[in-house]
Amino acid sequence: QVQLVESGGGLVQAGGSLRLSCAASGRTNSRVAMGWFRQAPGKEREFVATINWPGGVTTYADFVKGRFTISRDNAKNTVDLQMNSLTPEDTATYYCASRRNARQARYRSEYDYWGQGTQVTVSS
Repeated sequence: QVQLVESGGGLVQAGGSLRLSCAASGRTNSRVAMGWFRQAPGKEREFVATINWPGGVTTYADFVKGRFTISRDNAKNTVDLQMNSLTPEDTATYYCASRRNARQARYRSEYDYWGQGTQVTVSS
């Protein structure tokens, strides 16, 4: 089993920034792609960003529009999501996920492990 723990969420004003981090532990295999998803109240969980192993390829949801950056530190088994220019529409619980495949992916069904999520609230 792999455990994923997110951190870095919180309350921020519109226009501000947050950096989310996800730490993997347990039976980790470093040759895995990672992703970030989010879920707002009453909405489906949606794709935000993904990064392949070892980290040279990334894909983002259209709504990111250059505001977010996903990165990974393979030595530490962590993946981060730097979020800038936040808006109230970014308010959601953000989830980290990993898949037993080196190729990045944007669909929930392609991921094998999920974290518990970290709350991001953006005030107007």
